[in-house]
Amino acid sequence: MKRIFSMAALILVALAAMSQEMKKSTVIPSDMEIGIIEHLGDTIPMDLWFLNEENDTVVIGDLIDKPTILLFVYFDCPFMCSPLMDGVAEVVSNLDMNLGTDYQIITISFNTKDTPEKAREKKVNFVQRISKENQKHWMYLTGTQENITQMTEALGFRYKAQGLDFAHASAIMLISPHGIITRYLYGLSFLPFDLKMAIIEAQKDIARPTINKILEYCFAYNPSSKTYTIQITRIVGTFTIAIALIVLAVLILKRKKK
Repeated sequence: MKRIFSMAALILVALAAMSQEMKKSTVIPSDMEIGIIEHLGDTIPMDLWFLNEENDTVVIGDLIDKPTILLFVYFDCPFMCSPLMDGVAEVVSNLDMNLGTDYQIITISFNTKDTPEKAREKKVNFVQRISKENQKHWMYLTGTQENITQMTEALGFRYKAQGLDFAHASAIMLISPHGIITRYLYGLSFLPFDLKMAIIEAQKDIARPTINKILEYCFAYNPSSKTYTIQITRIVGTFTIAIALIVLAVLILKRKKK
């Protein structure tokens, strides 16, 4: 019995320590250079204009008339942007909702050197899984620094130039038909059910907090090296608690048998 109580006490201490660590991690500094500060319930600036892949000037307010998946990338990104767009294409191909009727997608480049020509080339790579008549509902936009900055700041998307490249986070945002930010989904791949629920909520202007923040939980940005490093302490702590729970269960079962 003493062994069981000791194990239970150890688990409680570990959970308390991890809880404190998680609380610290959720405090997002307002001067954070790279990452995402959620602005759930806020309205994006609907009067901003961009150029689409056909080099036509479009106004955001004219485009957003249905739930919209919005993502920020830059077209020469060597790492996360292509997998992110591929992840969006993958989930869209498995979603039992109609692109163009139930929702649409807008990709905005935050690199002012990107052009409509580049946008058109990049789009071709990621719309192959979408029927030709619906490909027009995944729009690729480029713009001026002023408009890009206003849009990224409105959505809390913080990025920083690193030579010819940019350090940035990976996520998609759901925007309601009225321009309200309703959900952030993190990572490079997404579950059809999660996205479907987010689209339905966006249609109703319902802003929901993000539950799954895998990137923020497992990785931390190192300002000195300007890289993402894995947080060993959290992962080890999680495994320690899991093992302790298993041992505790075994001890309880053994005691019952006796």
